[in-house]
Amino acid sequence: MCEKSDNHFGTDASQTGQMKSSDGNFDQVEISECRDIVPTCNARLYRRRWLILCLFSSYSLCNAFQWIQYGIINNIFMKFYNVSSFAIDWLSMIYMLTYIPFIFPVTWLLERKGLRVIALLAASINCVGTWIKVASVQPNLFWVTMLGQFACSFAQVFILGMPSQVASVWFGSDEVSTACAIGVFGNQLGIAIGFLIPPVLVPNVDDMNELAQHISVMFYITAAVASLIFLLVVFVFQEKPEIPPSLAQVALRDVPTAQYSYLASIARLFRNKPFILLLISYGLNVGCFYAVSTLLNRMIIEHYPGEEVNAGRIGLTLVIAGVVGSLLCGIWLDKTKTYKQTTLSVYLLSFVGMVIYAFTLNLGHLWVVFLTSGLLGFFMTGYLPLGFEFAVELTYPESEGTSSGLLNCSAQMFGIAFTILQGKIIDHFSTLAGNIFLCVFLLIGSIMTALIKSDLRRQKANSQPQTEVNAVSMF
Repeated sequence: MCEKSDNHFGTDASQTGQMKSSDGNFDQVEISECRDIVPTCNARLYRRRWLILCLFSSYSLCNAFQWIQYGIINNIFMKFYNVSSFAIDWLSMIYMLTYIPFIFPVTWLLERKGLRVIALLAASINCVGTWIKVASVQPNLFWVTMLGQFACSFAQVFILGMPSQVASVWFGSDEVSTACAIGVFGNQLGIAIGFLIPPVLVPNVDDMNELAQHISVMFYITAAVASLIFLLVVFVFQEKPEIPPSLAQVALRDVPTAQYSYLASIARLFRNKPFILLLISYGLNVGCFYAVSTLLNRMIIEHYPGEEVNAGRIGLTLVIAGVVGSLLCGIWLDKTKTYKQTTLSVYLLSFVGMVIYAFTLNLGHLWVVFLTSGLLGFFMTGYLPLGFEFAVELTYPESEGTSSGLLNCSAQMFGIAFTILQGKIIDHFSTLAGNIFLCVFLLIGSIMTALIKSDLRRQKANSQPQTEVNAVSMF
């Protein structure tokens, strides 16, 4: 197989060559550097891949926004629905709980029906959930808003593990980690907006009718955006490119569908010791992030009463810094292929960031909290695409959706446990004790990551001598 060089659009035709497409038009051809030069064209890159990735990121963003839109103004929704803080926490934790039982049938459906069916289901269910919440803006209808949030959490099952799958199906071997990071970016940007917008749209007012109006505006805006994205998915989103983008994908398409067994694939993954170590360590890291995000409002308000808007801004800082970290990590992986070294380094820095955040939260200076939140988010959220891509490397040729789904299932389980336990520790002791509790598990996860044997199977598949790959850019 060939190792592709960096792809550049618009380069001199004399250097890259041209190929006539089926409709009679010429598209620029990106020639790969290969060990064995033969006139065989068996892998291509389509410009449409960026549109598909952008659309996936968009419906992931819309869904992720709704995960945190209640938690960041926890005290306001407590007052409106007259329920406990723990009940509002469940509006976030339901995203985690729903994922666990449904990820296995959804992953099976992905293997049987493909990306387009999964995208349609994700966008449509998310859209339904947003309109249910529009109908829930009355103090006695907490159960309706919980129903709407359950629908959105069910849609998340069709979204959360897909970045690596979309990246592998549409992108070449030299850009797959960057594409995965961009896919994760959509989810993280949605969380960032979920931290920022609700405190602005829903101020803490005492008049219940005015408060209901503010909440209704937020829900209507969300529903309108979800509806638009659903229509775009219906008319734009494609299953896969006609010709695969990499030799690893060529090899996977050559495997007859009848030979694939989902249960056998799951069994093989659970016999893969490096993957099991990654599965647990990933769950510990992302579970800590879920707990910090869900309980952020409670922690900030405890030390800085009346600062709901700044709590949202701190959450925004946490996630935006993580978005930058995710993109940089994805680019770094594509350039260096140092999966274990990068993953371990970022994990250790997540632990250090959590320790710093824990001890500076109650210093009485919001600007310090902003800085430490950014540091924590940069590394903890930056770890997300690393975990996905490292898992794909360790488990190739198993489905990316299966390995990513298991990673996220681990994260949801640890996320529920950490959110409940940290919440109880905060209630009975302090926010410092609750954050130290998370620090301990991040240290354990760092040790487990160090024990992973790095076996980069996908990289080996993409570097074996074979026929030349002409990666063609066409729309």
